[in-house]
Amino acid sequence: MVILGTWRGYKLTFSFKSSGLTVSFEQTGQTTVYGYDCAGRLWTGLENGISFRRGLDGKVVAKWRQPGNQAARRWLSPTEAEGWINRAHQQMRTLFTAIENGEAHLERLLSEDEIEMVRTAAGFDPQRAAADAAQYFHVYKPIGILPPDQYMAVVLQATEGCSFNTCTFCNFYRDRPFRIKTPDAFQNHILAVKAFLGPGLSLRRTIFLGDANALVVPMPRLVPLFLSVHEHFDVEALGGIYAFLDGFSGEKKSPADFAQLAALGLKRVYIGMESGNAELLRFLQKPGEPEDVIRTVEALKSAGVAVGIIILLGAGGHTFALQHVEDTIQALNSMPLDMEDIIYFSELIESEGMPYVQHAYEAGLHPLSPEERLMQGQEIEERLVFSEERGTPHISRYDIREFVY
Repeated sequence: MVILGTWRGYKLTFSFKSSGLTVSFEQTGQTTVYGYDCAGRLWTGLENGISFRRGLDGKVVAKWRQPGNQAARRWLSPTEAEGWINRAHQQMRTLFTAIENGEAHLERLLSEDEIEMVRTAAGFDPQRAAADAAQYFHVYKPIGILPPDQYMAVVLQATEGCSFNTCTFCNFYRDRPFRIKTPDAFQNHILAVKAFLGPGLSLRRTIFLGDANALVVPMPRLVPLFLSVHEHFDVEALGGIYAFLDGFSGEKKSPADFAQLAALGLKRVYIGMESGNAELLRFLQKPGEPEDVIRTVEALKSAGVAVGIIILLGAGGHTFALQHVEDTIQALNSMPLDMEDIIYFSELIESEGMPYVQHAYEAGLHPLSPEERLMQGQEIEERLVFSEERGTPHISRYDIREFVY
């Protein structure tokens, strides 16, 4: 439901949805927008052409366009994030008072439910935001990464960490050992997640079974975890269950196993193939072979489960560039991909302390420039061949620097 109005020279737009509330303030060509979930959490906004996104952990990323339409981003400091939250709080609190006093002119009176949504949003101040973020860390181990189409999922950590944790380009799970939750521990985790999200659950789409490689869990232990999800959520209404899996672990499950998981709501599995070149995978200390990924994809697709294949652009620098491209094209073209699948191109992001950086230096590798990495993705994409009958997968960029949950 969209309701228009005016207040203090602003053109107001209220958008009330089952998933939350968005309020827009427009004045002299400038638009400010604040978005809230049904629990009243500020999670998105727009100020002076800069968009903001707040994660459940309290971190806020700002994104904007530079001259030439170049995308830019940075994470706000805690002080800056608090300032943004406080600006929204002050604006919304003053607006709510004006609505109560009849000083804001709306095209119709707000219903009691709408008034309550505005009241709850206006109460989201820095103190509540800090308490909310603190609660996140009681409920979750920090969530390392998600596929971009799963940033709005309900994440349930059936496992913690990564089952092999050897890849030199990944630091997401270095701080925790891999463990599989018991059914009782997982039930308690689910209850804690539901209590934490509260009415904000309505903003969430899909269920993501974490952490990394969660589907490595043997079937006798995995099926009860899936059943626990069904006990507490309407899985189909939320859009199904999604998860990571690596290729060589995927071979431990049969097509019949994947078909059983599909019957329990599994919709898509994301596999970090990284490259179709086996030598590069060994250099990256990524277990398994490209053929493992191909066979796992075949098993998943035969069971009716979609896949998301992640390719790492720039991996191995100039030394591996040619074979990385050639073998990745060959591997992707060998897979029975269709319009339900996704191919993600993720640029290698090198950071201090990452083992890959040291290994690349010791091996004398020369890195690709950002432009060369993008060109690598374009070359792979241009040479992919898909079946007209099955259709073309969605192909997208995957920038881990923009991850927020």
